[in-house]
Amino acid sequence: MGDTESCSSRAVDFVPAVSRNQRQKVAVYNEVLRRLTNSNDEESGLPGFEDELWNHFLRLPTRKRLLQMAHDPATRPAIEVRLVQLFFLCYRLMHEITISTNDKPKLLSQKQDQTGTNPRSSEMSIPTVPIDVWEIDARLLKYEYKVASGPYGDTYKGTFCSQDVAIKHFRAEHLCKKLQKEFAQEVFIMRKVRHKNVVQFIGACTRRPNLCIVTEFMSGGSMYDHLHKRKECFNLQSLLRVAVDVSRGMNYLHRNNIIHRDLKAANLLMDENGVVKVADFGVARVQDRSGVMTAETGTYRWMAPEVIEHKPYNHKADVFSFGVMLWELLTGKVPYDNLTPLQAAVGVVQQGLRPSIPKNTHPKLVELLDRCWDRDPCLRPEFSEILELLQNLQGMVTEEGEDRVKHKVSRKVVAATG
Repeated sequence: MGDTESCSSRAVDFVPAVSRNQRQKVAVYNEVLRRLTNSNDEESGLPGFEDELWNHFLRLPTRKRLLQMAHDPATRPAIEVRLVQLFFLCYRLMHEITISTNDKPKLLSQKQDQTGTNPRSSEMSIPTVPIDVWEIDARLLKYEYKVASGPYGDTYKGTFCSQDVAIKHFRAEHLCKKLQKEFAQEVFIMRKVRHKNVVQFIGACTRRPNLCIVTEFMSGGSMYDHLHKRKECFNLQSLLRVAVDVSRGMNYLHRNNIIHRDLKAANLLMDENGVVKVADFGVARVQDRSGVMTAETGTYRWMAPEVIEHKPYNHKADVFSFGVMLWELLTGKVPYDNLTPLQAAVGVVQQGLRPSIPKNTHPKLVELLDRCWDRDPCLRPEFSEILELLQNLQGMVTEEGEDRVKHKVSRKVVAATG
């Protein structure tokens, strides 16, 4: 279930918390990538090259720190152990061991004699239990602080084998059969997906009372927090970057027959680099061979009319929700905030109610919104088409911005010479 799409532009300029060093890192990354591409380097054209290059940039601070430690005899050889995932028939949790010394092979051989481990090997399997390769020993999880609370459990920032993680912990008193089924379904789906715009699954504890799901920690928070708690406003370029990230993730899910069924700003998370990822697969499902489903699920304000009416539906229900979510990013408002969720649902079904699009919205975006929340699911675009439309609009907006800058410069020159 690999993916050949790549994020050649790293979205960081609209994230207030991003440091100057991070901006510089992204700028250097883009310049290096541009030079490699322009030089017609053979490897730069391979699928996934851009992401491999970006991962290399992310590891540079750690490697620099280890090199500095290796200069001091008291901390030499410097060693770091990091949790990674490796594909061999299936994705498995592994340990990557990085060792830095003063380039004396004798020290490495001595280290091997002391530990019984070959330090030249960069991976080492962690112990697994017979139940599942993704089963996590709850004793290895360290809880730090609560990030969010829900009706059935809480999400914590924590660590697992020295890696920052998010721990979605289910309360024992709420473990009814329905919740247990949703938990099992979420683990089943998250194990199947691996994409840069989908929150990465690390593992799960399936033994009571420590029922929990462990994923990568998204330090940037949710889009809901950015919009409704921090009261941030996205300009068109920033909005398009978020929309493109979400479209990439959703296109990947739909290509693998996975319907999210609860797409909204609260379920979109941002990492430390400003990349937005689709999260929360508690009600997601694998689409069956018939391509239709009937169960009502999701959140009323973002729900497609066919889902509200308990009619058969397919992956196009996610496209409807995406349209409402796009409006949410555009306006910074909660859809139908003057109505109760049930009133909104009735209005969507019986009166064709849709959110009101601001008058100054880009015409291409207006057209896309209208298509996404069309009453007829067959007339809604696929995410592959949505992604292409958004990327084309990105190019148009960039060109328009450059033209405005040139026009301002020309006017200043004329004014100065006049």
